[in-house]
Amino acid sequence: MRAVLKAVQAAASICVLAGGSAAAGATEVALAGVFADRAVLQADDGRLHTLRIGERTADGVKLVSISGSSAVVELDGRRQRLELGGGPIRTEVAERAALTLVADQRGHHFAEGRVNGARVRFLVDTGATLVSLGRSDAQRAGLDFRKGAPTTTSTANGVVRVWRMRIDSLEVEGMKLHNVDAAIHENDLPVSLLGMSFLNRMQWRREGDALILEKRY
Repeated sequence: MRAVLKAVQAAASICVLAGGSAAAGATEVALAGVFADRAVLQADDGRLHTLRIGERTADGVKLVSISGSSAVVELDGRRQRLELGGGPIRTEVAERAALTLVADQRGHHFAEGRVNGARVRFLVDTGATLVSLGRSDAQRAGLDFRKGAPTTTSTANGVVRVWRMRIDSLEVEGMKLHNVDAAIHENDLPVSLLGMSFLNRMQWRREGDALILEKRY
């Protein structure tokens, strides 16, 4: 089937509002276009994200279905239809207390997150003592590694120097923690690591290829 991108300048948008002290934060996502089996969403940072049906943005907006120039999305269990050029949809979203991450074909669990509001893609690594960020991810989150405490850590490439810092806000797929210890690398990493300084604050278990995380504190 031929997929024709229908781009619009006046896009429908979803405004995800923070509701009370347990809210996950405010963000805005615009429907920028549709393919036959995908939709293009524009995040509040200006980046475009192409989702297949069933996939989610880092803010938890799930693409449920596409029909013509409209798309159905789901957020916090509530479904809404977006029409290209339509008005904004406002939805109250509570912060998540649990989430499920499904492994990819290689058995790895990836997650979309935010560090101090900046988007970061994580690989779950139970062998990492701390959450580990590459230099670019840290800079976008406003973290200057030179202000951290220098130390060393063992990696697949040997012992490297890192700087230990504390992240004010770490959000993973809508689940938010504060004051999370992290190791900042002076060079970029292929992907940032979601280590035990995050996971130790969870009850977590494996069920088949799924990793289930439940917030403890």
